[in-house]
Amino acid sequence: MVNLESEITYLPGVGPKRAKVLGDELGIKTFADLLMTFPYKYIDRSKVYRIAEVNTEMPYVQILGKILSFETFEMGPRKERVVAHFTDGHHLMDLTWFNGGRYARTHYKIGKEYVVFGKPTVYNGRINVVHPDMDPADDIQLTGMGMQPYYSLTEKMKKAGFTPRSIERLVRNLCDLLKEPIPETLPETMTSRLHLASRDEALRNIHFPQSAKDLEKARVRLKFEELFYVQLNIVRYVSDNRRKFRGYLFPRIGEKFNGFYYNNLPFPLTGAQKRVVREIWNDMKSGRQMNRLLQGDVGSGKTLVALMSMLIAIDNGFQACIMAPTEILAEQHLQTIQAFLNDMPIRVELLTGIVKGKRRKQVLEDLASGQIDILVGTHAVIEDTVQFLHLGMVVVDEQHRFGVAQRAKLWSKSANPPHVLVMTATPIPRTLAMTLYGDLDVSVIDELPPGRKPVQTQHVFDAQLPQLYESIRRQIRMGRQAYIVFPLIEESERIDLKSLEDGYESLKQIFPEFKMSKVHGKIKPKEKEEEMQRFASGETQILVATTVIEVGVNVPNASVMVILDAQRFGLSQLHQLRGRVGRGADQSYCILVTCPQLSADTRKRIDIMCDTNDGFKIAEADLKLRGPGDLEGTQQSGMAFDLKIADIARDGQLVQLAREEAQTVIDADPLLHSDENAVFLRRLYELRKTNVNWSAIS
Repeated sequence: MVNLESEITYLPGVGPKRAKVLGDELGIKTFADLLMTFPYKYIDRSKVYRIAEVNTEMPYVQILGKILSFETFEMGPRKERVVAHFTDGHHLMDLTWFNGGRYARTHYKIGKEYVVFGKPTVYNGRINVVHPDMDPADDIQLTGMGMQPYYSLTEKMKKAGFTPRSIERLVRNLCDLLKEPIPETLPETMTSRLHLASRDEALRNIHFPQSAKDLEKARVRLKFEELFYVQLNIVRYVSDNRRKFRGYLFPRIGEKFNGFYYNNLPFPLTGAQKRVVREIWNDMKSGRQMNRLLQGDVGSGKTLVALMSMLIAIDNGFQACIMAPTEILAEQHLQTIQAFLNDMPIRVELLTGIVKGKRRKQVLEDLASGQIDILVGTHAVIEDTVQFLHLGMVVVDEQHRFGVAQRAKLWSKSANPPHVLVMTATPIPRTLAMTLYGDLDVSVIDELPPGRKPVQTQHVFDAQLPQLYESIRRQIRMGRQAYIVFPLIEESERIDLKSLEDGYESLKQIFPEFKMSKVHGKIKPKEKEEEMQRFASGETQILVATTVIEVGVNVPNASVMVILDAQRFGLSQLHQLRGRVGRGADQSYCILVTCPQLSADTRKRIDIMCDTNDGFKIAEADLKLRGPGDLEGTQQSGMAFDLKIADIARDGQLVQLAREEAQTVIDADPLLHSDENAVFLRRLYELRKTNVNWSAIS
């Protein structure tokens, strides 16, 4: 039996030199690695055309025939064009080589039958295929060719003599060696119930499908398997934690919550807010630790829900804390919470880098003795010096700035792990949330409070900037403020910073009557905070910035957001930036400025932004356009899942099915002790040895 862990060197057709290239460039070190290197496209090679049927509209054609003669044309020093005159017995066509012509002349024989494959063009009134694929006709069973796989190659591989066909030949050699069926990774009861192909059938058909139907069956099986093991790992981890860690029991809603609800609510809760508060309290009184992700667009009222959740903890004799990603946001949370509570007897304190000396010492002492009810801070809150008497509830704002490790550190602050509520204004499609934040239950606030006017989004071209500046001037004269955002993309950081600096100087000329602030990632944090503060207090009217403001301070008076070179931003980013305005009762505007020449994808992005304010629709569209790897914030989540074939954006139904199946398995057998489930443990162990960072998921 062939061992799939064998080194790739030992596969016929490889050897040490090629093995090194395969390992360095594609990470193919074993037979199994080669088997799991999937084609990126297929071309149907089952049909053979006559030359008379061929036209230039066809993407590829395949023709059986003979070479009649060769002709060589000089093309300058040491360059030549080689043309072979080819016939199918009825008509003529040409085959052309601009490179490798000498090889073609010596290698391909006149009068011998070949199968020619390539893209047809017309030259000098005759059908022509440039650099065709050619195989001797007697080497190929034309009837059984089916779909031909194409594999990705790097530049280094091409230089080393690899072609898509050479990878295909290696995979074929391997499949021929594998006489026994490839070992299964899912139990037969599951594959037959879900009508999935066997692993052996799927892996052979993903490389060499005879038909589009075979290919689809293979894809579904391999995608499901991949997603199932990601979900099984997450569900198992959650189940283990729930067994190990009991959550604090908060059975009562007391005078703090009720007093706030009946006397202090500034406006009635939306239906969505009421639903989410119920979901949170159900978790808190269940006896298991809450781990909940609260999603809601900017301005949907997440902070109010978080405060009400913290009041439940206080009513049950516990402390709560809320963490924000920046000092300025922490201060803003403090002000918001104090304004909500008004004169209620609840002590709220701030702990950030600016709280120093005696004041800091006092806060730490009062926290440890239980005199502080709610602590607001940055991640300084999770430092070892910070000790609570009874920490029962933790709210983390803007999850994508806090990794899994920080969340885990919080747990050590308490005898039992506190209840955790994670808030984000970056809407994440459900299928992605299930995978990225699989250890979190998801709640969604999908309504805006009454009285909020949706932000109007408009698209203008560079040439319309003078009119745009005039409308900004009108808004500021009405007492409003404006953001003007420049792109800052890492690859061209120096150029971008220069254009921001130059832009800032030009804007000072354009708006001499107004005061401006300037913020970007390269200025010192203290300076940045000061400038943001000046803008927030209304001292400056225009804030010129890069995307550092996408998670930023709340300025209800700001009514205009101008995004320059908007074609360089992703959808999620544009949506986050737009969320900086529209916080007050006045009509707000977001203006996307681009050059007139836009690609189809960019135009799609801009149109979506102008058509909808719904963060979830935008996130879904973003996921489909860009794939999960680029989605705002996912890189920081600590989840390095290396999906080879599944696509979370497009395979939402399979993600859902995989999750349900994984949940069913763990509900029935949490430790995977049964004989039938041994296959799962084996596979999880194998996957842990690969380059997937499973510890990040769990």
